[in-house]
Amino acid sequence: MLTNPTLDQMQALGLTGMATAYRDLTEQDTAKELSLDEWLGLMLDRETAMRADKRLKNRLTAAKLRFPEACIEDIDFASRRGLDRRNTMALAQGEWLKAHENLILTGQTGTGKSWLACAFGRQAARLDQSVLYVRMPRLLEDLALARLDGRFARLMDKLVRVNLLILDDWGTHSLSDQQRFYLFEIVEERYRRKSTLITAQVPVAKWHELIGDPTVADAILDRITHNAHRISLEGESMRKQKEPPHLTDNETSENNPA
Repeated sequence: MLTNPTLDQMQALGLTGMATAYRDLTEQDTAKELSLDEWLGLMLDRETAMRADKRLKNRLTAAKLRFPEACIEDIDFASRRGLDRRNTMALAQGEWLKAHENLILTGQTGTGKSWLACAFGRQAARLDQSVLYVRMPRLLEDLALARLDGRFARLMDKLVRVNLLILDDWGTHSLSDQQRFYLFEIVEERYRRKSTLITAQVPVAKWHELIGDPTVADAILDRITHNAHRISLEGESMRKQKEPPHLTDNETSENNPA
């Protein structure tokens, strides 16, 4: 008789997982053999799991990852990209996030930098860290517009507070004075407080000249690189490797008769 009122109370309190577990247990004959502590333990386990799933889903939605399905388990270590399995899996444990360290991924276009960055982003969300993915060219445009329409402080606060900020496509072009200022503000506020993941086609050794102003470049790079883990991807574009085979001359003739 207490089944419905109990479920209603759980739902009213937002204990959806416990309510689901309670309903499932009442439908199982073997549940009668469980003690009250075992019932409560199973219900709490379900509630905890459902809340963790919901929290992860919300974090991934907020992250806006370019490749939302990318995950550590699907990393291709077979391709010759210079990607070390042991180092990668060690980073997946997330100690660098707890220590507020950075991660830099470099390599030619098509070597999988953005996908790998998103895989690390998803892993960070699994570790209950807030994540935000942005492309550098788009970010610089958004910051310029935000300064004009009054959103600048709010946008900067968002960039500074997130536990892991992923800056994709770093160094695609040289920076203006205003863009250098934006970048310095971001890295200065995040330094030793949060972690930043950067992907770039350009080697770290060439970042100084891309930033431009020597003094500002020194300040920015010192805050980014000194406590950064680095992964340098090598080899040809993976996009080329995954292209479908070209039609043979015979197939071409059959599909396109003269």
